Amino acid sequence: MRKVKKAPQQIPMKAYKNPDFLSSPDARPIRMLAEFLEPSGRFRRAGIRDTIVFFGSARLKSHKEALKVFRKAEGLLLKKSKTSSAAIKHFQDARTDLDMSRFYEDAVQLAKLLTQWSKKLFHQSRFVVCSGGGPGIMEAANKGAYEAGGRSIGMNISLPFEQYANKYISKELNFEFHYFFMRKFWFVYLSKALVVFPGGFGTFDELMEVLTLLQTRKLRKKITVVLYGKEFWNKVIDIDTLIRMRLISASDVSLFSYANSPEEAFKYLVKELRKNYPDETKEGRRGRRIDK
Repeated sequence: MRKVKKAPQQIPMKAYKNPDFLSSPDARPIRMLAEFLEPSGRFRRAGIRDTIVFFGSARLKSHKEALKVFRKAEGLLLKKSKTSSAAIKHFQDARTDLDMSRFYEDAVQLAKLLTQWSKKLFHQSRFVVCSGGGPGIMEAANKGAYEAGGRSIGMNISLPFEQYANKYISKELNFEFHYFFMRKFWFVYLSKALVVFPGGFGTFDELMEVLTLLQTRKLRKKITVVLYGKEFWNKVIDIDTLIRMRLISASDVSLFSYANSPEEAFKYLVKELRKNYPDETKEGRRGRRIDK
């Protein structure tokens, strides 16, 4: 009688090592949990306790970059005797970008001032600048912290356009998210202050979610919210009409304040943070506490 040769025993792959499973709809809860647990561990190891978050458009350019595009568009207009409507539109857009670039430069300066201040605190790694990790205002915030010699956080989001991690984020604090809601959770969970620069749908989404959480008292901690550029915000959100039509209460205006310069925003933020978190904002050298 002929012996049947046994096939070698195959060991099945463990579920948590199976990339097909981990990328499947069945594993969506695991992916969500991973975007909660992995940043949590990284923040703990880095000693990050709280943040100052910068929101704003990914499309805003630095003054240097915007000026370069503007001069090129201006040159094309001057060279052509008969200018096309597309060239005129390009020039007008470049002029708008140049004007809006002041917000990029202001974000750099504000993040720099805040980082210089936080580095003087007795408690280290407090009130760390945090951004969405991409270009525009996000890049400006990380750049300001970098120029001040401090660490900063970038919470990037995977998108089919626009978004890429900027080069100024601290390497160990550079995150890539898939889920918007988990990214916003981490923005708010660590934040003690929020500065909102001009932006589009994404900026509005982030701002309104924070204001809703504050209005409904779902947030127990105190978060200082600054809308940067009063003229812009008064144009795009008619607060007086919302109050007049009884859609919000007059007292809801106290949930945020305006600022029009880096120095004004810096002074207000530090004043509020010292008032709300007196123990965490005491200044002093490492190893020696100075009470004021």
